[in-house]
Amino acid sequence: MIPKIAVVGVTGLVGQMILRVMEEKKLTAIELIPVASERSVGTSIRFNNKEYAVVSVEQALSAKPDLALFSAGGSFSMQYAHKFTEAQTIVIDNSSAWRTQAEVPLVVPEINASAIRKYHSIIANPNCSTIQLVMTLAPLMQLSPIRRVVVSTYQSVSGSGFKGIQQLESEQQGNTSILTAYPHPIHMNLIPHGGDFDDKGNTAEENKLIIETRKILQSPNLAIAATVVRVPVGGAHSMSVNIEFDHPFSLNEIRQKLENSTGIIVQDNPAENRYPMPIYAQNRDEVFVGRIRRDESVKNGLQLWIVADNLRKGAATNAVQIMEHLLYHGFIQAQNKI
Repeated sequence: MIPKIAVVGVTGLVGQMILRVMEEKKLTAIELIPVASERSVGTSIRFNNKEYAVVSVEQALSAKPDLALFSAGGSFSMQYAHKFTEAQTIVIDNSSAWRTQAEVPLVVPEINASAIRKYHSIIANPNCSTIQLVMTLAPLMQLSPIRRVVVSTYQSVSGSGFKGIQQLESEQQGNTSILTAYPHPIHMNLIPHGGDFDDKGNTAEENKLIIETRKILQSPNLAIAATVVRVPVGGAHSMSVNIEFDHPFSLNEIRQKLENSTGIIVQDNPAENRYPMPIYAQNRDEVFVGRIRRDESVKNGLQLWIVADNLRKGAATNAVQIMEHLLYHGFIQAQNKI
Protein backbone atom coordinates (compact mmCIF):
# COMPACT_ATOMS: atom_id res chain seq x y z
CA MET A 1 0.00 0.00 0.00
CA ILE A 2 1.06 3.60 -0.59
CA PRO A 3 2.06 5.23 2.70
CA LYS A 4 0.03 8.18 3.95
CA ILE A 5 2.26 11.15 4.83
CA ALA A 6 0.86 14.18 6.65
CA VAL A 7 2.85 17.42 6.47
CA VAL A 8 1.59 19.52 9.37
CA GLY A 9 2.32 23.22 9.01
CA VAL A 10 2.50 22.77 5.26
CA THR A 11 2.06 26.48 4.46
CA GLY A 12 5.04 27.60 6.55
CA LEU A 13 8.63 28.01 5.39
CA VAL A 14 9.73 24.59 6.64
CA GLY A 15 6.53 22.88 5.50
CA GLN A 16 6.97 24.24 2.01
CA MET A 17 10.60 23.18 1.98
CA ILE A 18 9.64 19.66 3.10
CA LEU A 19 7.47 19.31 -0.01
CA ARG A 20 10.27 20.64 -2.18
CA VAL A 21 12.83 18.25 -0.72
CA MET A 22 10.46 15.30 -1.12
CA GLU A 23 9.97 16.18 -4.77
CA GLU A 24 13.71 16.51 -5.34
CA LYS A 25 14.28 13.13 -3.74
CA LYS A 26 11.42 11.73 -5.84
CA LEU A 27 9.55 10.63 -2.71
CA THR A 28 6.29 11.11 -4.54
CA ALA A 29 4.78 7.61 -4.34
CA ILE A 30 2.79 8.65 -1.28
CA GLU A 31 -0.66 9.78 -0.30
CA LEU A 32 0.00 13.35 0.81
CA ILE A 33 -2.13 14.91 3.56
CA PRO A 34 -1.33 18.65 3.72
CA VAL A 35 -2.29 20.13 7.08
CA ALA A 36 -2.38 23.72 8.30
CA SER A 37 -4.25 26.07 10.61
CA GLU A 38 -7.94 26.81 10.16
CA ARG A 39 -7.28 29.98 8.18
CA SER A 40 -5.52 27.92 5.49
CA VAL A 41 -7.99 25.01 5.36
CA GLY A 42 -9.48 24.69 1.89
CA THR A 43 -6.66 26.50 0.14
CA SER A 44 -4.55 24.50 -2.27
CA ILE A 45 -0.90 23.56 -2.40
CA ARG A 46 0.99 21.93 -5.26
CA PHE A 47 3.02 18.76 -4.90
CA ASN A 48 4.34 16.52 -7.66
CA ASN A 49 2.43 18.52 -10.30
CA LYS A 50 -0.86 17.94 -8.50
CA GLU A 51 -3.11 20.25 -6.51
CA TYR A 52 -4.03 19.23 -2.95
CA ALA A 53 -6.57 20.87 -0.65
CA VAL A 54 -5.21 21.80 2.76
CA VAL A 55 -7.09 20.03 5.55
CA SER A 56 -7.52 20.60 9.27
CA VAL A 57 -5.76 18.72 12.02
CA GLU A 58 -8.94 16.84 12.85
CA GLN A 59 -9.36 15.74 9.24
CA ALA A 60 -5.75 14.56 9.19
CA LEU A 61 -6.27 12.57 12.38
CA SER A 62 -9.31 10.85 10.91
CA ALA A 63 -7.24 9.88 7.85
CA LYS A 64 -4.83 7.95 10.13
CA PRO A 65 -1.56 8.78 8.36
CA ASP A 66 1.44 6.47 8.67
CA LEU A 67 3.82 9.36 9.23
CA ALA A 68 3.29 12.97 10.23
CA LEU A 69 6.00 15.57 9.78
CA PHE A 70 5.24 18.34 12.25
CA SER A 71 6.43 21.89 11.65
CA ALA A 72 3.84 23.95 13.47
CA GLY A 73 5.58 25.01 16.69
CA GLY A 74 6.17 23.56 20.13
CA SER A 75 2.79 24.27 21.69
CA PHE A 76 1.01 22.61 18.77
CA SER A 77 3.28 19.57 19.07
CA MET A 78 2.61 19.23 22.77
CA GLN A 79 -1.12 19.39 22.12
CA TYR A 80 -1.38 17.07 19.12
CA ALA A 81 1.61 14.71 18.88
CA HIS A 82 0.12 12.08 21.16
CA LYS A 83 -3.25 12.32 19.42
CA PHE A 84 -1.49 11.25 16.24
CA THR A 85 0.53 8.51 17.93
CA GLU A 86 -2.68 7.12 19.42
CA ALA A 87 -3.81 6.66 15.81
CA GLN A 88 -0.58 4.67 15.23
CA THR A 89 1.05 7.54 13.36
CA ILE A 90 4.78 8.07 13.78
CA VAL A 91 5.50 11.76 14.38
CA ILE A 92 8.68 13.48 13.21
CA ASP A 93 8.64 16.76 15.10
CA ASN A 94 10.59 19.85 14.07
CA SER A 95 9.91 21.89 17.21
CA SER A 96 11.76 21.94 20.52
CA ALA A 97 8.85 20.27 22.33
CA TRP A 98 10.31 16.76 22.58
CA ARG A 99 14.05 17.18 22.02
CA THR A 100 15.10 16.98 25.65
CA GLN A 101 12.77 14.09 26.55
CA ALA A 102 14.92 11.09 27.41
CA GLU A 103 12.54 8.63 25.77
CA VAL A 104 12.43 10.57 22.45
CA PRO A 105 15.34 10.09 20.04
CA LEU A 106 16.92 13.30 18.74
CA VAL A 107 18.19 12.34 15.32
CA VAL A 108 20.61 13.46 12.64
CA PRO A 109 20.55 10.41 10.34
CA GLU A 110 24.22 10.58 9.31
CA ILE A 111 25.17 10.37 12.98
CA ASN A 112 22.61 8.45 15.02
CA ALA A 113 19.81 6.93 12.95
CA SER A 114 20.42 3.78 14.98
CA ALA A 115 18.92 5.58 18.00
CA ILE A 116 15.47 5.02 16.48
CA ARG A 117 13.73 1.88 17.71
CA LYS A 118 10.58 0.15 16.53
CA TYR A 119 8.70 1.31 19.61
CA HIS A 120 9.45 5.03 19.13
CA SER A 121 6.34 6.90 18.10
CA ILE A 122 7.83 10.42 18.29
CA ILE A 123 11.19 11.36 16.78
CA ALA A 124 12.61 14.82 17.31
CA ASN A 125 14.36 16.87 14.64
CA PRO A 126 17.16 18.97 16.20
CA ASN A 127 17.56 22.72 16.13
CA CYS A 128 18.99 24.00 12.85
CA SER A 129 22.26 25.24 14.38
CA THR A 130 22.69 22.03 16.35
CA ILE A 131 22.50 19.95 13.17
CA GLN A 132 25.34 21.69 11.37
CA LEU A 133 27.47 21.69 14.52
CA VAL A 134 27.09 17.98 15.29
CA MET A 135 27.54 17.06 11.63
CA THR A 136 31.04 18.51 12.01
CA LEU A 137 31.86 17.43 15.56
CA ALA A 138 30.78 13.78 15.22
CA PRO A 139 33.44 12.72 12.69
CA LEU A 140 36.14 14.70 14.49
CA MET A 141 35.34 12.89 17.75
CA GLN A 142 36.50 9.72 16.00
CA LEU A 143 40.00 11.23 15.93
CA SER A 144 40.08 12.32 19.56
CA PRO A 145 37.72 12.99 22.46
CA ILE A 146 36.65 16.63 22.56
CA ARG A 147 37.22 18.54 25.78
CA ARG A 148 35.51 21.84 25.03
CA VAL A 149 33.59 23.63 22.27
CA VAL A 150 33.01 27.38 21.95
CA VAL A 151 30.54 28.38 19.25
CA SER A 152 29.19 31.71 18.05
CA THR A 153 26.35 31.55 15.53
CA TYR A 154 25.43 34.03 12.82
CA GLN A 155 21.83 33.09 12.12
CA SER A 156 19.77 34.23 9.14
CA VAL A 157 16.34 35.78 9.43
CA SER A 158 14.67 32.80 7.75
CA GLY A 159 15.24 31.00 11.05
CA SER A 160 12.48 33.25 12.42
CA GLY A 161 10.03 32.23 9.69
CA PHE A 162 8.09 34.55 7.42
CA LYS A 163 8.09 37.29 10.07
CA GLY A 164 11.89 37.45 10.12
CA ILE A 165 12.10 37.70 6.34
CA GLN A 166 9.32 40.29 6.23
CA GLN A 167 10.99 42.47 8.85
CA LEU A 168 14.33 42.48 7.02
CA GLU A 169 12.75 43.14 3.63
CA SER A 170 10.56 45.89 5.07
CA GLU A 171 13.54 47.61 6.66
CA GLN A 172 15.58 47.32 3.46
CA GLN A 173 12.79 49.29 1.79
CA GLY A 174 13.05 52.02 4.42
CA ASN A 175 10.29 51.01 6.83
CA THR A 176 11.83 50.52 10.28
CA SER A 177 8.68 51.02 12.32
CA ILE A 178 7.29 47.48 12.22
CA LEU A 179 9.29 45.07 14.41
CA THR A 180 7.42 41.86 13.61
CA ALA A 181 10.15 39.36 14.54
CA TYR A 182 12.82 41.11 16.62
CA PRO A 183 12.88 43.75 19.36
CA HIS A 184 15.27 45.90 17.28
CA PRO A 185 15.87 46.63 13.59
CA ILE A 186 17.77 43.82 11.85
CA HIS A 187 18.79 45.62 8.63
CA MET A 188 22.36 46.93 8.97
CA ASN A 189 22.40 45.48 12.48
CA LEU A 190 23.29 42.40 14.54
CA ILE A 191 21.11 41.21 17.41
CA PRO A 192 22.76 38.95 20.06
CA HIS A 193 19.42 37.48 21.06
CA GLY A 194 17.78 34.16 20.18
CA GLY A 195 14.71 33.30 22.23
CA ASP A 196 13.96 34.19 25.82
CA PHE A 197 16.76 34.87 28.31
CA ASP A 198 17.10 32.66 31.38
CA ASP A 199 18.24 33.72 34.84
CA LYS A 200 21.87 33.04 33.86
CA GLY A 201 21.73 35.37 30.88
CA ASN A 202 21.64 32.61 28.25
CA THR A 203 19.02 32.58 25.50
CA ALA A 204 16.79 29.65 24.59
CA GLU A 205 18.65 29.15 21.30
CA GLU A 206 21.97 28.95 23.14
CA ASN A 207 20.62 26.42 25.61
CA LYS A 208 19.19 24.31 22.77
CA LEU A 209 22.57 24.23 21.08
CA ILE A 210 24.27 23.01 24.25
CA ILE A 211 21.71 20.47 25.44
CA GLU A 212 20.94 18.99 22.03
CA THR A 213 24.60 18.63 21.03
CA ARG A 214 25.34 16.69 24.20
CA LYS A 215 22.36 14.40 23.64
CA ILE A 216 23.09 13.60 19.99
CA LEU A 217 26.80 13.01 20.60
CA GLN A 218 26.05 11.03 23.80
CA SER A 219 28.45 13.33 25.65
CA PRO A 220 26.52 14.63 28.67
CA ASN A 221 29.60 16.27 30.19
CA LEU A 222 30.90 17.97 27.05
CA ALA A 223 31.83 21.57 27.88
CA ILE A 224 30.08 23.90 25.44
CA ALA A 225 29.77 27.69 25.42
CA ALA A 226 27.41 29.27 22.90
CA THR A 227 26.49 32.76 21.75
CA VAL A 228 23.67 33.21 19.24
CA VAL A 229 23.54 36.24 16.98
CA ARG A 230 20.85 37.11 14.43
CA VAL A 231 22.30 38.73 11.29
CA PRO A 232 20.73 40.52 8.28
CA VAL A 233 21.12 37.53 5.96
CA GLY A 234 18.14 35.99 4.18
CA GLY A 235 19.04 32.31 4.48
CA ALA A 236 21.69 29.90 5.80
CA HIS A 237 23.26 29.97 9.23
CA SER A 238 26.96 30.41 9.88
CA MET A 239 29.02 29.62 12.94
CA SER A 240 32.50 30.15 14.27
CA VAL A 241 33.58 27.06 16.22
CA ASN A 242 36.56 26.58 18.49
CA ILE A 243 37.33 22.99 19.53
CA GLU A 244 39.75 21.77 22.18
CA PHE A 245 40.72 18.10 21.77
CA ASP A 246 42.20 15.75 24.36
CA HIS A 247 44.84 14.46 21.94
CA PRO A 248 47.19 16.06 19.40
CA PHE A 249 46.07 16.14 15.77
CA SER A 250 47.33 17.15 12.35
CA LEU A 251 45.39 19.55 10.15
CA ASN A 252 45.73 17.06 7.32
CA GLU A 253 43.87 14.34 9.24
CA ILE A 254 41.19 16.87 10.23
CA ARG A 255 40.64 17.80 6.60
CA GLN A 256 40.65 14.19 5.45
CA LYS A 257 38.14 13.15 8.09
CA LEU A 258 35.78 15.96 7.14
CA GLU A 259 36.20 15.40 3.39
CA ASN A 260 35.34 11.73 3.82
CA SER A 261 32.24 12.42 5.92
CA THR A 262 28.82 12.10 4.31
CA GLY A 263 27.00 15.39 4.00
CA ILE A 264 30.05 17.63 4.48
CA ILE A 265 31.86 19.70 1.87
CA VAL A 266 35.21 21.24 2.78
CA GLN A 267 35.80 24.68 1.26
CA ASP A 268 39.17 25.76 2.57
CA ASN A 269 41.60 27.57 0.30
CA PRO A 270 42.30 31.05 1.70
CA ALA A 271 44.81 31.82 -1.06
CA GLU A 272 41.91 31.71 -3.53
CA ASN A 273 39.39 33.30 -1.13
CA ARG A 274 37.61 29.97 -0.86
CA TYR A 275 35.59 29.49 2.32
CA PRO A 276 31.94 28.79 3.16
CA MET A 277 29.45 31.63 2.80
CA PRO A 278 25.67 31.69 3.24
CA ILE A 279 25.01 33.07 -0.24
CA TYR A 280 26.43 29.86 -1.73
CA ALA A 281 25.12 27.44 0.91
CA GLN A 282 21.48 28.33 0.27
CA ASN A 283 19.44 25.64 -1.49
CA ARG A 284 22.08 23.03 -0.67
CA ASP A 285 21.74 20.08 1.70
CA GLU A 286 25.41 19.82 2.62
CA VAL A 287 27.21 21.34 5.58
CA PHE A 288 30.14 23.47 4.42
CA VAL A 289 33.31 23.70 6.52
CA GLY A 290 36.31 26.00 6.04
CA ARG A 291 38.83 28.31 7.72
CA ILE A 292 40.39 25.17 9.18
CA ARG A 293 43.31 26.24 11.36
CA ARG A 294 44.94 25.71 14.70
CA ASP A 295 44.06 27.71 17.76
CA GLU A 296 47.53 28.41 19.10
CA SER A 297 46.17 29.86 22.34
CA VAL A 298 45.34 26.43 23.79
CA LYS A 299 46.77 22.95 23.61
CA ASN A 300 45.18 20.84 20.85
CA GLY A 301 42.96 23.69 19.70
CA LEU A 302 41.16 23.91 16.33
CA GLN A 303 39.12 26.66 14.71
CA LEU A 304 36.46 26.16 12.03
CA TRP A 305 33.86 28.15 10.10
CA ILE A 306 30.64 26.21 9.33
CA VAL A 307 27.73 27.21 7.09
CA ALA A 308 24.52 25.37 6.16
CA ASP A 309 21.05 26.14 4.84
CA ASN A 310 18.92 26.25 7.97
CA LEU A 311 15.67 25.52 6.12
CA ARG A 312 17.09 22.48 4.33
CA LYS A 313 19.61 20.39 6.29
CA GLY A 314 18.80 22.46 9.35
CA ALA A 315 15.13 21.49 9.21
CA ALA A 316 13.28 20.06 6.19
CA THR A 317 15.98 17.85 4.68
CA ASN A 318 16.89 16.31 8.01
CA ALA A 319 13.21 15.54 8.69
CA VAL A 320 12.80 13.96 5.26
CA GLN A 321 15.95 11.90 5.80
CA ILE A 322 14.42 10.58 9.02
CA MET A 323 11.27 9.76 7.07
CA GLU A 324 13.33 7.89 4.46
CA HIS A 325 14.98 5.86 7.22
CA LEU A 326 11.60 4.88 8.63
CA LEU A 327 10.17 3.99 5.23
CA TYR A 328 13.17 1.97 4.09
CA HIS A 329 13.78 0.09 7.34
CA GLY A 330 10.35 -1.35 7.99
CA PHE A 331 9.13 1.04 10.66
CA ILE A 332 5.80 1.62 8.94
CA GLN A 333 5.20 -2.12 8.73
CA ALA A 334 6.02 -2.32 12.45
CA GLN A 335 3.04 -0.02 13.00
CA ASN A 336 0.82 -2.44 11.00
CA LYS A 337 0.01 0.31 8.52
CA ILE A 338 1.26 -1.20 5.28
